[in-house]
Amino acid sequence: QVQLVESGGGLVQDGGSLRLSCTASGNIASIAAMGWYRQAPGKQRELVARITRDGITNYVESVKGRFTISRGDARTTVYLQMNSLKPEDTAVYYCRADAGLVLPHPYWGQGTQVTVSS
Repeated sequence: QVQLVESGGGLVQDGGSLRLSCTASGNIASIAAMGWYRQAPGKQRELVARITRDGITNYVESVKGRFTISRGDARTTVYLQMNSLKPEDTAVYYCRADAGLVLPHPYWGQGTQVTVSS
């Protein structure tokens, strides 16, 4: 089992910045990757950024060059630095960890609201 706690959401103006944090606890040794997903009203949840155990990152095209995913030294915390925010980035952002010794299972955080005003 892995537990995830997110923080850092809020309200920001168009062009502003926010940093989200996600801290994992529990069976952290089994975590293969962690990432950030988002879900806007009426839309499907989508991958925003992901980082693997080996440090390989990938981003959805719409955030490349604006968002950066990183992790702390202990690798139990993942950050999402969001710059040049746009109104279309407004969504609930969820942290996800893929963990498991044989077949990774997704674990989700509770979500944090990010609202970008125009």
